[in-house]
Amino acid sequence: MSSLNARFYQNISIVHPEYFFILGLSGIPYSNYYYLFLFMIYFITVIGNSIVLFIIALDRSLHSPRYIGVFNLALADIGETNALIPNMMKTLLFDSQYISYNACLVNMFFVFLFSSMQSLTLVVLAYDRLIAICLPLRYHVIVNNSNMCFVFSAIWVFNSVIVASMVSLITQISFCKSNVILSYFCDHGPVYRLACNDNYVNKIMGFLYSTLYLIAPMLVIGLSYLGIFFVVRQIRTWEGRIKALKTCVSHLLLVAIYFLPIFFTYLTSLLLYSTPNSRVISTSLAYAVPAMLNPIIYVLNTAEIKDIIRKAIRNRSVPIDRTSK
Repeated sequence: MSSLNARFYQNISIVHPEYFFILGLSGIPYSNYYYLFLFMIYFITVIGNSIVLFIIALDRSLHSPRYIGVFNLALADIGETNALIPNMMKTLLFDSQYISYNACLVNMFFVFLFSSMQSLTLVVLAYDRLIAICLPLRYHVIVNNSNMCFVFSAIWVFNSVIVASMVSLITQISFCKSNVILSYFCDHGPVYRLACNDNYVNKIMGFLYSTLYLIAPMLVIGLSYLGIFFVVRQIRTWEGRIKALKTCVSHLLLVAIYFLPIFFTYLTSLLLYSTPNSRVISTSLAYAVPAMLNPIIYVLNTAEIKDIIRKAIRNRSVPIDRTSK
């Protein structure tokens, strides 16, 4: 009976606030200009990634394993951007930094879900380049559309379970000290640190998430490129080496713009003192800018997509030329 009473007391002692107050960019001079800059990022991100999705979906020549990965990356970019920036714009337009408890948990889930999809998609694309360069004769056997669709389906399910578990554990902590979140969205770390009861499990989940979606992907991608460079060194001609490495340029740029800003932002916050506002700005840019640059990089560095865009522009301009004659 005593254990049942203890559990009952623990359950009724959990306190959830009706609202959270997201501190965001409060107190930063000229913060309105930063919000306008974020709106420009949002507009370019949605338009650019939508064009990439539209091109890949409609052009059958792009229905290949590599572009299935690009499609998932563009989808994750749009999802993360829609989970982050509109809520920040709401603060600017309506001067409201309050968010309900349930809406906060939903926001946390979608931001971390789509961010984790970005990370693991880059890992899958690294695997695609590894097989294409190291085992070119077996590429179409190992990496095909069916296998790629299965891999990404499994990743979506796996990430959903991990992120849902992380978010659901937030409901097991009490918020009796403060409801002010020192971030620009319902970030997991700043939220669970507000707890006034034991939050050890939440710390473990935060560490697990960072390991699974930041540290482990960087290690796996780094090892895959070590294998690629080892194979490329064995190619006798410089032309062959450059041709092999050219197929990796787009992916390397995507990896750099996604992982490096996040890595250096967290490293700086650990090693150097930074104000809350500077951390908010650097972290928000680290998450928002890569989603904007991804479609630009793929359009500029992918011959297939550039050819499709050129053909579409040429086909639209031909009737105009004929009528002018």
